[in-house]
Amino acid sequence: MATHRSVVALGLLPLLVATTASAAPPTASYACRAATKFGRHELSLRQVVDAKAPAIVPPNTRFSITVDLKPGSLPGEVKGFKLKEVRDLALRVPVPANSAYITATLSGGSGLNSTPSASLENGVVVVRVAGPIAGGASYQLHTLSVRLTSGRRGTTIETKLKGTSYDDPGLTLQAKIKWKFLTTTAPISCYPNPNPALTQTLIR
Repeated sequence: MATHRSVVALGLLPLLVATTASAAPPTASYACRAATKFGRHELSLRQVVDAKAPAIVPPNTRFSITVDLKPGSLPGEVKGFKLKEVRDLALRVPVPANSAYITATLSGGSGLNSTPSASLENGVVVVRVAGPIAGGASYQLHTLSVRLTSGRRGTTIETKLKGTSYDDPGLTLQAKIKWKFLTTTAPISCYPNPNPALTQTLIR
């Protein structure tokens, strides 16, 4: 079966992520804001993602989209701050228009020190990773597979990330950082900017 495939950069951890890829892919990124005791700081986050879906499906047919998050690692230090750990990460992927949700599953993954979950919340698939992931550690987030039913003939199903602003984030996490003798936890909220379609499927 023919597939539509896109490889983009998905922001996950602000200036913290070293990713590996065989070729330089097209990139998208998250705009993020960290709220710390030292004020608010705006950041740009990136992570390689390989998304796949069928190029064409008939109406009222079951099919799957997958979002494969590539391996990365956390540094031990960021801009003079010691990164102690990252936890409570939540990544959000809306159920595409012109489709109906059936189920979501996770597979693979490593170095997360917890068992991630995927659930449907108000029309959005939310992947939650409790962690903690220690500073300096390597990790790989799970591959997300979403089973859908196609809708009306002549329409298009697009997989995109959720988020339009810091107040409507598609990615949230908690970063514990240390500066001199002070340790604090900074909540980080992110939205994709820009937000291109990861996959496109024509219903025909």
